[in-house]
Amino acid sequence: MSLAQQAVAELSSGQEFFNRSTRNLSEAHSSVVPAEGMMTAAQQVAHAAQTVEWFMEGAFRPEGFDLDFEKHLAACQACTSLASARAWFDRAMAAAKQRVATLTDAELLAPLPEGPIMGGLPRMAIFSSITDHTAHHRGALTVYARLQGIVPPMPYGDM
Repeated sequence: MSLAQQAVAELSSGQEFFNRSTRNLSEAHSSVVPAEGMMTAAQQVAHAAQTVEWFMEGAFRPEGFDLDFEKHLAACQACTSLASARAWFDRAMAAAKQRVATLTDAELLAPLPEGPIMGGLPRMAIFSSITDHTAHHRGALTVYARLQGIVPPMPYGDM
């Protein structure tokens, strides 16, 4: 199996686990927050989507990762619909998988741009970071669900 195939498989399983873990949150839960000042459910999903795009962009552009986190946060805060955020997440994952599928092992082993975000590591390292980040937010969203009296489904079941 090529590195590209491995990366696509990792992205696919991360997407499946995320969607399965959060599928019982409905559009009515878009604005749910566990405490004042925290991201809403929709914003959590939007942030997960945006971060997939952020990793893909940063790993493959010469200047590296865009560190304007205020700009990124503003885009997520503008998201008020869970359906819209989920569509964004699925688009981001589809685009990442499509891009990665075309890359050679040499391209995936090339070093990430220098800088504070994984500087010098092989590009391939971003995929485990995407998976970890996505898992973090699906975990947070299961807490959001439980606070609404919803028992989240097991992410690894029905495979």
